[in-house]
Amino acid sequence: MANGLLTGAVYGLVALGLTLVYGVLHIINFAHGALLTMAMYAAWVAWSAFGLDPYVAILPLVPIFFAVGYLLQRFVIMPASQGDDSNILLVTLGLSIVLENAMLAIFRSDTLSVQVPYAMEVIEAGPMLLSFPRVVGFGVTLAVAVVLFLVLTRTDTGRAMRAVAKERTGAALVGIDVRHVYAVTFAIGCACLAISACLLLPSFYVNPRVGNAFVLVAFTIVVLGGMGSVPGALLGGLFIGVVESLSGLYLGDSLGQLGIFVIFILVLLFRPTGLFGARA
Repeated sequence: MANGLLTGAVYGLVALGLTLVYGVLHIINFAHGALLTMAMYAAWVAWSAFGLDPYVAILPLVPIFFAVGYLLQRFVIMPASQGDDSNILLVTLGLSIVLENAMLAIFRSDTLSVQVPYAMEVIEAGPMLLSFPRVVGFGVTLAVAVVLFLVLTRTDTGRAMRAVAKERTGAALVGIDVRHVYAVTFAIGCACLAISACLLLPSFYVNPRVGNAFVLVAFTIVVLGGMGSVPGALLGGLFIGVVESLSGLYLGDSLGQLGIFVIFILVLLFRPTGLFGARA
């Protein structure tokens, strides 16, 4: 169960970017999984070509993916969608297909991984043996969540994001650049993916389709926590991590994610607003 909590924290970080984009832009980003895959490949290239440890690679990859997210939203997604939310869904879906096929063309279909000395290390905590990469992932995720909370509540950019999320037209009338806020929000979501990728890579693999598995879990977390709820994404991730761990224990590793989708169906049936009451 403890390792499930640790894994769930990284799931929550993946979901954090997804729920933030939904909360401000009010759309589901179908390119989220492909962008996560791209970030994992970037971390792998940083390790294989430049010898950067995946955890150290967080430092250059966060600003790079922030810039990528900003440019994609400002100069690709928004112009192509012409401001129509339904068009944005199609544009992000098309972007996902383009990115996945680009990575398939560049890296082929081979499964890649990094070799780091701490990948199999464990930390003893009383009777528990905790995976070192998962402990690091848990700590970094909590730190990112705190930083994001401070950005949203204590900075002008965060206040602008919350204003746009509440009322886009009203925010524009008081002088907030809505397009810029949209781009910054999308960029923060991509930066979260860069951190997630670096946390996942020491104990996971990467191929052109790997992001899809994580984004399905992330979407379940977003619905569970409440669409657009940042605390809900983090707590939902922890809960889903425990569910996956217990399902794997009792049903076998191959059916470990079965419990996740059972929870997803139950939430839709009995509490579609999610744990934190946001509209789902």
